[in-house]
Parts: sequence; structure tokens; C-alpha cells
Amino acid sequence: MAAISRIALTPGEPAGIGPDLAALIAARAHDAEIVAVADPELLAARARALGLDLHLEPFDSAADPAAQRPHTLKVQPVTLARPAIPGRLDAANSGYVLETLEQAAALCLHGTCDALVTGPVQKSVINDAGIPFSGHTEFLAERTGAALPVMMLATPGLRVALATTHLPLRAVPERITDAGLTQVLHVLDADLRAKFAIIEPRILVAGLNPHAGEGGHLGREEIEIIAPVLERLRAAGMRLTGPLPADTLFTPHHLERADAVLAMYHDQGLPVVKHKGFGSTVNVTLGLPIVRTSVDHGTALDLAGTDRADSSSLEAAIAMAIELGRQRRRCA
Repeated sequence: MAAISRIALTPGEPAGIGPDLAALIAARAHDAEIVAVADPELLAARARALGLDLHLEPFDSAADPAAQRPHTLKVQPVTLARPAIPGRLDAANSGYVLETLEQAAALCLHGTCDALVTGPVQKSVINDAGIPFSGHTEFLAERTGAALPVMMLATPGLRVALATTHLPLRAVPERITDAGLTQVLHVLDADLRAKFAIIEPRILVAGLNPHAGEGGHLGREEIEIIAPVLERLRAAGMRLTGPLPADTLFTPHHLERADAVLAMYHDQGLPVVKHKGFGSTVNVTLGLPIVRTSVDHGTALDLAGTDRADSSSLEAAIAMAIELGRQRRRCA
């Protein structure tokens, strides 16, 4: 019988739907112990607003993990700077959001938790508080000492990783470099093997430009950077196909022979995977020394504190975190 996993959960922006989702997933049993790193008063208040029966229990790191019972949730407390009002951002609570991430990452780094699941954060309000923050991926990479994090979204039948993440579109071409692309492909290949147990990953690589550059007429990044990197890594044993035009890469003819796609930038790949499986898509950060998954949506401020939040993406993120955590233990 597999050991019970322990999963750290950060609900994210306190004015958004993250606390709602934490209360919703606690309504049913899970075959893992879920530890919410959050303000207990926030979770209790949101559960009351939603009419949910929720019993919060203090987290004891010295105790053995126990599967979550219905209507219960373990909590590692972090106190809000000010009470959160659903739908109303407050920069004063930005430090709280980052502190929950700090503590949850530490639980995973120390081996107390097997994986981290993150709820949605509002980058703008954190920046408004004067704190430089570009996203979970970059924050967790810094805190865990990862050399290069790689963002990947996965839904049944499709995994899409990104060569670049949260950049203005005009900044993308200069970040597509020989060294950077080589590193990303090494991380993607290695984690598909280690975390997803794929023995010989088959990876499709998109071009940067329309029609993959049209033989240089629409851009030369494919000729000068992407194709040479793929040729060199293929010679070293990686199973890579590309660079392919992004407008034809995401078709059954290509995808049926692939384990993952590498897109060059955020909005080249993620609209496709979200269209295919919004609500069941999971954000996975590759290249970290810990397992981290996340929801595929934002803070949905207009839904916070109502009964309209959908927890399916968080459920999918938890399920994947449990499986990846078990795979990590098997490989340890």
C-alpha cells in the first residue's frame, strides 16, 4: 500500500477565490493529508460565507500523515496583515501571500511535505506593494536554488512547456538563445523521465516565427538558433522534432506521436492547452528540487465569496501533486 502523501497548499491571493477553493476541496475525503498554509480566520470566514461545514485542525509536523477526512483541513497558520474582503485587493496583504509561499516551500525542502500546490496570486497587487514579483515559477526557483525553472501545463492528452515565461512579447526573441534553449530542453527531457516516468520522451519544438520562419523570410531564429540546438541534442540522444510551425504543430497528426510540446513563449502554447482542458489543466514547475503544481486560472476576484467557484482545477492539481510526489519517492 502506498504511503500517505502530505501536500502543502497555499490558497494564494486572500481576496480571490483561493480561500474558497481550499474550503471546497476540504468538503470531501482525499487519500493524502492536505496542509493549508494560510490564515485560519480567513479560511473559516470564507467557509461560513459559502455555507460550508469546515473544521480546521492545527498541523503537527511530528505526526505521521493521515488521509484527509471530509470537512476537515490541517492548517499551518500565517496571519494576514489586515482582514481580507472578497473581491477587494489590499497591497497590505502582499507580504502575507509571499510568507505562505516561503513556509510551504520550506516544508517541501525539508521533506515534511511531498509536494506543493499553489492557488492563484495577483501579481499586480504584490508589485503595487513595492515587492518585485514576476510569478510563482521564478519565486520558487529562487527560494529552492533551482538553476532554471521550466513552466509546463498538462491536461489529459497534452503537455506544453515554455521556453520563456512572463515576458513582454517584444522581449521574447532576445531570450531565445542557444544556451537558454539547450537548458530548457535538458530540464524538460529530464523531468519527463524522472517525474512522469516516460522512458524516452518525444518532444515537439515550435518555431518562434510564423511558419517557423518561412526559410528565413519571416525571421532567422529557427535557422540560426533553434534548428542547430535541436540537431545537437538529437545527436546526443534526445527525441526532438522541429522547429515546427506552431499553427500546425497542435494537430492530431503531430500530437499523437509526442509526449510534450515546447512552445517558445507564453501565449503561443498556453491558449491551446487551456482550450483543450480548461478546468482540468495543471501547471507544473519543472527543474525544481521539489514537486510543485498549480491551478490553470487566475484569482477570479468577482467570484470570491460567492457560491460560483469551481474547484476542478485545484482537484486536478492536487491529484497530480500526489502522483508526482509518489513518483519522486520511488526514484529517491
